[in-house]
Amino acid sequence: MTREEINEEIHKEVQQEQDRERKKRIIKISIKIILSIIILSTIFFTYTTYISTIKVKVREYRIINKKIPDSFNGTKIIQISDLHFGSTFSNNELEKVIQLVNERKPDLIFFTGDLIAENYTLTTKSQEKIINQLKKLNASLGKYAILGDEDKENVITLYNQSEFNILKNDKEFIYKNDSSPILLVGLSSLKKEQNIEQAYQYFKEETHNANIYTIGLLHEPDTVDNILNVYPTDLFLAGHSHNGTIRIPFLKYPLIKEENAIKYNQDYYKLNSSELYISSGLGSEKGIRLFCRPSINFFRLSNKS
Repeated sequence: MTREEINEEIHKEVQQEQDRERKKRIIKISIKIILSIIILSTIFFTYTTYISTIKVKVREYRIINKKIPDSFNGTKIIQISDLHFGSTFSNNELEKVIQLVNERKPDLIFFTGDLIAENYTLTTKSQEKIINQLKKLNASLGKYAILGDEDKENVITLYNQSEFNILKNDKEFIYKNDSSPILLVGLSSLKKEQNIEQAYQYFKEETHNANIYTIGLLHEPDTVDNILNVYPTDLFLAGHSHNGTIRIPFLKYPLIKEENAIKYNQDYYKLNSSELYISSGLGSEKGIRLFCRPSINFFRLSNKS
């Protein structure tokens, strides 16, 4: 072989070796990328499915309104919503929530709908467990519940046997120590024949107290617009929206919007003289949460700033 041919052969071998090394590097980089994607996906799935869905947060608020009677100063209210038992929420999680609630020694407990997951088969055994747990909830002035859009008739039995008072488009006067009550109005879900006029019938009575402090319980927050400017309500407590389930930091709007929680889905709104608080709920029918932890709301009433 001539010198030129030898040099050309050497050059080819060098080029081939470089090509092999380049392919090896590409393969290594591809494997690293694939492994990184798998690891990150696993972390994301684990966090959104098994961590973010069960780490319950207690949101604390102070409600100040001059209409609150003196006897209700310091009154503690716990709001629970959207348990969806049988989804991401099981008996173990329920036990922890019961403990979180009772540690705060609430005067009132309000459940704003959707106790059982829609597709969950409620057995006699699971029914007994839920009743036994909910009965442990202690509230000196009472426990109240309204029906959510996914609540079936068997939920009424669960509430009744758990010593909850169900408000189906109805009202209740709540007294504490003296003769000056607050008014509690409970609206059923839109899918459970919501009837606003029936629930607020008190304000059509000639002898009604127009200045009574009024709390409205409702499941779907968007129904607030049907009440505002018609019936005086100082404090609305709602659920259903899960506050969007998936939220991205610094973005105002959630990625998931539930029907009848399109306009109102964040945790708080000031609406003229009314306040609307929306629970993020405890369970998740979609099986995930991101930057939107399950929570219970904890309120303290006061008529002094």
